[in-house]
Amino acid sequence: MRLVSALSRHRTLLSASGLAAASVWLAIEHRSTDDGVRAADITPVSVADLDLAEGTGALLLDLVEPEDGEGGSEAELRALLDDLGLAWEPAGFYSEGEHLFRVIGEPDELAELQTTLASNPLVEVVEPELVYSLVGEVAIEPAEPADDVEPTKERRPRFEPDDPMYARQWHMQMIHTPEAWGITKGEGVIVAVIDTGVAWKDLPGVAKQAPDLAGTAFTQGVSFVPNSIADGLDDHLHGTHVAGTIAQTTHNALGVTGVAFKSTIMPLKVLSGDGRGQIPWIANAIRYAADNGAQVINMSLGGPMPSSVLAKAIDYANSKGVTVVCAAGNESRGRVGWPASNNGSVAVAAVDAMGVRTWYSNWGKDLDVSAPGGDTRVDKNGDGYPDGILQNTILLQDPMKNDYMWLQGTSMASPHAAGVAALVVSRGVNNPPEVERILKKTAKHPNNIEWDKEYGAGVIDAVAAVDASIESYQVERGGLLGLLGLAGLAGLGAAGLASRRARVAAFASMFLGAGLAAGAFGLAPIAYAAADLAGATAIGSPIFLSALLPVLATLLLVGFRPLRGVLVGLNLGYAALLLHGAIVLPTLLNGLPGGPTIDRLWLATHALVALALARRVSRM
Repeated sequence: MRLVSALSRHRTLLSASGLAAASVWLAIEHRSTDDGVRAADITPVSVADLDLAEGTGALLLDLVEPEDGEGGSEAELRALLDDLGLAWEPAGFYSEGEHLFRVIGEPDELAELQTTLASNPLVEVVEPELVYSLVGEVAIEPAEPADDVEPTKERRPRFEPDDPMYARQWHMQMIHTPEAWGITKGEGVIVAVIDTGVAWKDLPGVAKQAPDLAGTAFTQGVSFVPNSIADGLDDHLHGTHVAGTIAQTTHNALGVTGVAFKSTIMPLKVLSGDGRGQIPWIANAIRYAADNGAQVINMSLGGPMPSSVLAKAIDYANSKGVTVVCAAGNESRGRVGWPASNNGSVAVAAVDAMGVRTWYSNWGKDLDVSAPGGDTRVDKNGDGYPDGILQNTILLQDPMKNDYMWLQGTSMASPHAAGVAALVVSRGVNNPPEVERILKKTAKHPNNIEWDKEYGAGVIDAVAAVDASIESYQVERGGLLGLLGLAGLAGLGAAGLASRRARVAAFASMFLGAGLAAGAFGLAPIAYAAADLAGATAIGSPIFLSALLPVLATLLLVGFRPLRGVLVGLNLGYAALLLHGAIVLPTLLNGLPGGPTIDRLWLATHALVALALARRVSRM
């Protein structure tokens, strides 16, 4: 008995040490690697130092939120505005609830006001109203009718769409989307395209839907540009092209393909027909997207100066579980543009058809990844066509007509990364830092290094990213499963069985239950599979990511002795799944107040419940 007791103590100590070491390793391995500029670190430029091309001449005033406990009251905020002595107004649609205002006056008056309000405790941000614009090189090359060209075959199974121009989309081949499509096509994910709008529907006499978007799913579009085309429609061409890269209707015997073609596009127009837009329009659209179900945002736009208002909007989106992807800029300089440089943004540079950074792409210390952006001036891959990014879009500033066009720019690179992010999110990984980590971890650097200023982590790889959202977690959960088994169980429910055959059967049944719960055998964990069956909104539900299902199964089936081994394994597998979630947090929980900290506490608590239940059943 003393020997058994000693062995038990040693086993418990060993497993506890192993769990502690594994937890530390997982926390380090999955730590956030985003070193972008935070809102608090931005020093606003003086309104007096701007020229007319960089701003509107107005001042933006972002006040505290009394309801969020940031101080002040609605009466105090109103008194502050009334005492300004200058004209003020809400800063566009969706700004009223955010206490974001425009102040209008003479440059010297605004400069003095900016200095005066900088230290006011009711003012979070006071900065000039900047103007951002497209970052895409709109080098337009209409495509000719397609020949029947067979794409290059690779060894891994691929989904081969029947779109006739697909073979010209070298950029889809480069990032291995055909292989990823065999696993997921982005089902259940909403991607907000914050741009010039999208030709997503007909508006009689004003706009026509791009034909190769007819089978794509859309939410209701919204225009944030005052007095512009309605419903988030496009009167430029840029936004429709970007949306096509993400979710062009695919396998419809027409045109071309999109990266995550089963995802849903949310068209949000923030840039006018000339490709320019004001910071409040963009910031308001980001918050709208986060509040209305978007899980990924693409912004192929930018400017040379930072905005704290915009940085705060990106932080807000991240806090709501939205991954934000931005173009790095096309100034061919060693500094990533804004908002791509902001913390919480995935900054994307552009490579050409040979995988080499393009002549126009920005690079620098805030760069995260690279993706195909194209170069319409050349045909380096020798396919007889320009090396641009090919999608269906409207003609320039003509919403009634459309064509298939090759464009180039980091504007075209960014939606490739946003599409791959949507593929990852569709697998249940919705925590923005974890989505970004996967994009970086699985990117292929041309120089076989981890990161540099020219390519970031490398060129995104769709199938590797999708695989990592499944396989890497399986290994990690499996390790935790073994350690939890050592820590929590004595005899693994088989100690009382006399025959060797009975013990083998007991171990096999527990292995089966644990594997199904933790996501072994190449299958999704039961919690994720059940949530998927319940609908996309159930992913991240605290009901499914809890000990509820194993508790109910135990209560119903514990009376059947042959199933106790399965129940031990089921609870043990759930404990591993939930503990892994508490450490890594690949999936944010929806409906729980308090953010990631509360999510981790919820998951850890339910992991302990499942482990205790496994231990109890094993001793019956």
